[in-house]
Amino acid sequence: MSSVRIGLIGAGTIGRIHAKTMGKAKGAELAAIVDVDEGRAESLAKEHGLKKFYTDYLEMLEKESPDAVFVATPNYLHAKMTTDSLSRGAHVFCEKPIAMNAAEAQAMIDAKRKYGKMLMLGMVQRFTCEAETIREVVRAGTLGNIYYTDVTLLRRMGIPGMRSWFTTKEFSGGGPLADIGPHALDLALWVQDFPRPVSAKAYAYSKLGPQERGLGTWGIPEPIGRFDVEDLVVALVELENGGVMSIQLSWALYTIEDTFNCILSGEKAGASVRPPKIFTETSGKWTETSFQCPQVDPYLKEIQHFVDCITESKEPMPRPEQGLVVMKVIDAIYKSASTHKEVPVQ
Repeated sequence: MSSVRIGLIGAGTIGRIHAKTMGKAKGAELAAIVDVDEGRAESLAKEHGLKKFYTDYLEMLEKESPDAVFVATPNYLHAKMTTDSLSRGAHVFCEKPIAMNAAEAQAMIDAKRKYGKMLMLGMVQRFTCEAETIREVVRAGTLGNIYYTDVTLLRRMGIPGMRSWFTTKEFSGGGPLADIGPHALDLALWVQDFPRPVSAKAYAYSKLGPQERGLGTWGIPEPIGRFDVEDLVVALVELENGGVMSIQLSWALYTIEDTFNCILSGEKAGASVRPPKIFTETSGKWTETSFQCPQVDPYLKEIQHFVDCITESKEPMPRPEQGLVVMKVIDAIYKSASTHKEVPVQ
């Protein structure tokens, strides 16, 4: 295969990022653009020198027969578009979250196995130097047994696309837990080799969004729509290995600063991902070791990994089975928040 011909489904914010990045990836060829908004599809196609564009992804699959597709659409479309693409012989890169719920995610995995194609998830945080560095620290046993993980992704003013699909539960599945939660949960689990989550106790709030406060710059706002999702989630997730994860996620919150970090506390030492650092006690004194990370484009590394896995017939690193685990945790957190009870991760 000289190059991997890719059909991009979705010309929104993340779709535009992927389209631009594909031009830098070795062996990747952007072959087609699809978006239900014809003007948006045409505009992005022209930007990348494509004469044809589509408003129907099934038509694109039939006429272009791409080697692979990128599904960069609202969450409620992920499962169907992925399954349809797999069934028509295309490998699939699906943006997070994998689906609206664990049942949909399992159906996507079943389709991947049935049609013998590759399915990779858009977990771009894994491709940062910081995450890779701390994962190696953990795997080397430097921290010892990890019993406490604190993962925080708090935005003060980060509500995306007010009144668009982002803020409409029917189309998104939820607020920050469904949107940025997959990044935080996947990062926290991946750096410690995915210990199995067993239960969740959670709280969800919708305070600033309904007031149209805390609006961010991501996404495309709509003049008419709803805000019927949470803007803050706090949860404790118990792990099978005896550890516990504390999770804090917000789109809008009156707090001191925007924060995205994962801190791991073990019996020998602790570590943070941002900045990448180890901290412990040596001869009765607190000591810290920092790591230098070069500036890299994680989106480019992510796409290059996807293309390389196709051309070399390798299993991708962000596997859909791990996305299913993350989805089960998200389902459990939402159920706990609605029932005010601790619930199992099933």
